[in-house]
Amino acid sequence: MRSPDLGFIPDLPERFGREFALELYRRARFSYHFEFEVKRAADQKRFLIPIYLSVGTEYNAAALSLVIPHYKIFAQHRGHSLYLAFGGDPAALRDEILGRKTGCAGGMGGSQALQGAGIEMYGHSGLIGEQVPIAVGAAMASGEPCLTVFGDAAAEEDYVYPALGWGATHKFPVLFVCEDNDLSILTKVNVRRNWVPSGVASGVGIPSVDITDDPWLIAYHAQEMAKSLPGFINIRNVRVLWHAGTGCDGPPEWDRNALVVDQLKRMGLEKEVREIDEEMRIRAATLWES
Repeated sequence: MRSPDLGFIPDLPERFGREFALELYRRARFSYHFEFEVKRAADQKRFLIPIYLSVGTEYNAAALSLVIPHYKIFAQHRGHSLYLAFGGDPAALRDEILGRKTGCAGGMGGSQALQGAGIEMYGHSGLIGEQVPIAVGAAMASGEPCLTVFGDAAAEEDYVYPALGWGATHKFPVLFVCEDNDLSILTKVNVRRNWVPSGVASGVGIPSVDITDDPWLIAYHAQEMAKSLPGFINIRNVRVLWHAGTGCDGPPEWDRNALVVDQLKRMGLEKEVREIDEEMRIRAATLWES
């Protein structure tokens, strides 16, 4: 099931158009360059807290932020890209990682407990999967649409599926997104279980899809599901750097950025790609000079 083409729908990039493609690339590349500045700062021992980098999932966040920009966000510990893509202040995220009082959680939450008052993002406590029932509760209490993002290991926690069932029974406005990298730290799915999260979600009555991390696919399904929530998207993505820390276990299964760049070139946007990538690199580097 793991494939860079899983769930492919022809002509989606053209349907969404050039401006969507460029903004998608801009948001994803800023997150990418920001994360490598975090990696550099960690390697230089500018801070000593645990770090959870989202390199490899930045297109997931960018796509979601473009089609459901005003949802309440209940993210997992690997949430830098979600915070940035949905409009969180990058200087406040930098300061949070550095432990400054000007951080988005007052310097007390660190890498995982990100909050953004302007974007309604609620910090993760570190209890794996707890954001799922909290998101369902928030949707129940407020009646407003909520996004909850969790990993394939978090999907195995025993309070996630009761939350799915409660959300399905009452049709609460929640979009459930599982970022499925096939790993629980280092343990593969095939030695942990014989079921897929989207299958269980379908079993309790939530419309579900199992797709690759193609951002146009993600945007399409999120947009469609937003018309009648709840919905569940299982995204097969690649973890580029370690679960915690800045190391790398080897080359990823596929390079989503290279695939996106190829698509943008086919759309006649090669010049814009070069300019945006350099602009985002400089923006991230300048930010981390402070």
